[in-house]
Amino acid sequence: MSNHKKSKHTNNRKKVEGTVSSAFSRFKNSLKQKRYGGILLLIGLITSLFMSVPLIYVVVRSFFAGKDRWLKLLDGRIPELLWNTLSLTAAVTFTSVLLGVTLAWIVQRTDLPGRHIWSWVLALPLVIPPYVGAVAYLIVLGPTGWVRDIWDKYAFLPGEFSFDIYTFWGVYLVLTLFTYPYVYLIVSAAMRRLNRNFEEVARSQGMNMWQVFWKVNVPLLRPAIGAGAILIALYVISDFGAIAMLRYMTFTSAIYYQMGSYDNLSATVLSVVLIAITLLILWGESRVQRKGDYTQSASGAASKPKEIPLGKWKIATISFLSFIFFIAVALPVIVLIYWSVIGFQEGALDSKFWIYAFNSLKVSGLAALISMILALPIVYLKSRYPSVLSKIIDKLSYSGYALPGVIVALGIIFVFNNTPLYNTFFLIVIAFIIRFLPQAMQAQEASLSLVSPRIDEAAQSLGQPPWKIMFTVILPSILPGIMAGGALVFVSSIKELPATLLLRPPGYDTMAIRIWVEASEALYHLAAPHALFIILFSIIPLRYMLKIHK
Repeated sequence: MSNHKKSKHTNNRKKVEGTVSSAFSRFKNSLKQKRYGGILLLIGLITSLFMSVPLIYVVVRSFFAGKDRWLKLLDGRIPELLWNTLSLTAAVTFTSVLLGVTLAWIVQRTDLPGRHIWSWVLALPLVIPPYVGAVAYLIVLGPTGWVRDIWDKYAFLPGEFSFDIYTFWGVYLVLTLFTYPYVYLIVSAAMRRLNRNFEEVARSQGMNMWQVFWKVNVPLLRPAIGAGAILIALYVISDFGAIAMLRYMTFTSAIYYQMGSYDNLSATVLSVVLIAITLLILWGESRVQRKGDYTQSASGAASKPKEIPLGKWKIATISFLSFIFFIAVALPVIVLIYWSVIGFQEGALDSKFWIYAFNSLKVSGLAALISMILALPIVYLKSRYPSVLSKIIDKLSYSGYALPGVIVALGIIFVFNNTPLYNTFFLIVIAFIIRFLPQAMQAQEASLSLVSPRIDEAAQSLGQPPWKIMFTVILPSILPGIMAGGALVFVSSIKELPATLLLRPPGYDTMAIRIWVEASEALYHLAAPHALFIILFSIIPLRYMLKIHK
């Protein structure tokens, strides 16, 4: 018995020593891996902290506003701004989702003639900034617009033309027409990946086309619809250009005008309320996504859904698509071309015009390039080295994306005031990076998810550090996704208005600034050429993005 106990004790001691040795070995390997990834971690940490500066500044600064200022705004302006902002956001988001899903279903699921052309042209409103659309519709539906002139001249209908574009309905129309592509593009991509097998099983149970759509397709498309809806909602609550041009008051325009009257403390109070609304929307979206998490099984042979014949509805469907294309793309472009011709005849295409164009391309191009570089370490850390720290870095990096341009500008002014960078175009570039870096991250993350981690492991077994693996192995593999993300940042940056208005150095104008200035004074022949060039500069990156994600 004694020898047996000694033997058992010796075996237990060896097991403990082996476990301790194994744990120590894993700890050493972990330290070694972290040491090699230190450069990526440092870059990601600095980037994420910098991205959260506007959010931190606004929240901290609002504490110094004082009780009286808070109570005055809560009793006076905030309730009205809450109603205006939330009602507009809800109406635009609902209509854009309905329109985007309908268009995506028609283009992707039916035997629509010229489907490939329609899939491209219905996405074009994405390159038309809503404030440019507002200018076009002011020219068409404004108090001295084309429709009113035709109505008064020919009097083909009784009464006066009563539509007032300077109301809720005018802003609602413009924002809906130029934001629905967010849902349309995302849902179209999701529909192309639907598995036909699920629909065939549903039909075998006696379901008709509409029952299959609501009970099978919609649950699978819910994440895509939710992603598009959240993008539209965040855009509407942060929009300034279209809302200001149509003289509608929301939180964003109120914040801008408070800053214009040098009341920064009131602006920060309003900003905190707007941030709270943004966080509430994001929280609600995450709750909805968790409740409805449907996925497609990878088992079995997946096949694309069959095309649904339009039959007698073909002409009506083409007429509907043509109407949407006309009011969202053709009409604004016709208006801009008309006034651009007048502007060219009056000398609008002078040397200053090309300076403004170069300024726009310079700040947007720099923002896109830097965003592509900064996004890669953050995405790589999140994917290949998941931890609490990498998740925090990822979340902080998204903080600027949910903030309106005016709030981002507030934080940047606070940080860089009394520094050599103040009153330089670099602040505009920084604002664009803070606002649109998450777009580059999303594109890179989608591409990186298709690259097997075994490639990294093979490179690590050869003694390569993570930063070198990222640049020499991963970067070439996800280059199309990186370029697509850069293109998206470029398109978003060249359209950005409020941050540029607040941060531009004296005399430094971009095309977006000139559109705002000239349109505010009803000098449409000077504003139209800049608007037309923004659209033309944005079409090429959009075409590239659509080609990459086909």
